[in-house]
Amino acid sequence: MSKALIIGGGVAGSAAALFLQRAGWEVELFEQADRPDDYAGSFLNIATNGLAVLEQLGLRERLLSDAHHAPLMSMWSGRGIKLGTVPNGPAGQPERGSAIVRRGWLHRVLREAAPQATGGAKLERIEQDADSVTASFADGRTASGDILIGCDGIGSVTRTHIDPSAARPKYSSLVGLGGFARVEGLEATIDEQHMVFGARSFFGYLVRESGEVYWFANVTRREMARDELARTTPAQWIGELRDLHSDDPYPVPQILAAATAELGAYPIYDLTGVKRWSRGRVIAIGDAVHATSPSAGQGASLALEDAMLLARLLRDLPYTEAFERLQRERQPRADAVVKYARVINSQKRVSRSRLAIAMRDRMMPFFLRFAANDTSNRWLYDHEIDWDGK
Repeated sequence: MSKALIIGGGVAGSAAALFLQRAGWEVELFEQADRPDDYAGSFLNIATNGLAVLEQLGLRERLLSDAHHAPLMSMWSGRGIKLGTVPNGPAGQPERGSAIVRRGWLHRVLREAAPQATGGAKLERIEQDADSVTASFADGRTASGDILIGCDGIGSVTRTHIDPSAARPKYSSLVGLGGFARVEGLEATIDEQHMVFGARSFFGYLVRESGEVYWFANVTRREMARDELARTTPAQWIGELRDLHSDDPYPVPQILAAATAELGAYPIYDLTGVKRWSRGRVIAIGDAVHATSPSAGQGASLALEDAMLLARLLRDLPYTEAFERLQRERQPRADAVVKYARVINSQKRVSRSRLAIAMRDRMMPFFLRFAANDTSNRWLYDHEIDWDGK
């Protein structure tokens, strides 16, 4: 039986392990974190196409048991005027809309089904020869297999091994922040999430039937050095957000007033145009080769698609052919999603011009009315992978 080493126990890694086992491979999964944290991170969107992959794994209903169904997004101006409502999924098919879940919950659902990952395994070096590939970890451990699949994220060591001159992540000029809150009297946003083009920052939120609020903000900011980001405490970020959104409509200031210290902050980068996804016995998938900003709501879903298709190809083809075909089939779609998200990011960056803001608020309702029934984005959601196909 052929053996695959999988680096990274997140969405792409866990899904790849499950699909590869189905395809008849032995897998060994490695995760940098010492132990799983079901409450790490904030929340994310699982799009229609991602839910279809989870259905293939028999995990869709398990995930949806603790999810917020959100087929619609309502857009608001910073003055509290509703600009319009657009689908968060295929237009005209709300039953196929996306779901919002805690990141930790998605990881838990996949982790409980996948082979147990070896924790505390920080990849340092990859070596390969004609017969095998070996991963060396920071604690001195090594592991060998027939192939290695890098699911190690946007800062991928695997990508650098494949091509030291590979394209680098690009900063979006936005810092993403997100967390949780409870606001007395705030009604549940059934089937919806709300997006507010605030005066000084972009804000989004939803309210679950339990009363728990999931919220996020995209702050326009110069690129921050890693140590500067690390020095900024959650309390400092919340204080800044309360100032930025103090003039925004209800319930934005109230949500931030009630925000807990469970806060995630991250500069938003994306990655596109990686020329080589594989070298020899090593391939990278997911964010390691095509990271998209959260604005498209497709990052996790693309990773799930990668994992499923790679396993199917490895079931039917020698690894060299499977690797080449995966990049040929996946890269155009992944790069198109990254570019689509960049367009959305440009709408979130805050302008200092009052005229520009007024023009945006005047014109956006026309665009949103068109978008409500526009089927041109069906390519995002209707993508299917046939496990039984060739």
